[in-house]
Amino acid sequence: MNPRNVVRKEGLILETLPGATFRVRFENDELCLAHLSGKMRVHRIRLVPGDRVIVELASENDRRGRIVYRK
Repeated sequence: MNPRNVVRKEGLILETLPGATFRVRFENDELCLAHLSGKMRVHRIRLVPGDRVIVELASENDRRGRIVYRK
């Protein structure tokens, strides 16, 4: 993804799915599927339902994203 075209949103993890994929809900009640970024996998950052995360989306209305930060 080109850094200029990326939209970052804060959300809440609702559920954990297979393959390091998570269902995330944003403040405006939108849902998206998000996977872990490479650095989070390398450093073995664990996420559980209820964690607040920052998700990068390719565009504002995209339904898939990448989790880049756990708060």
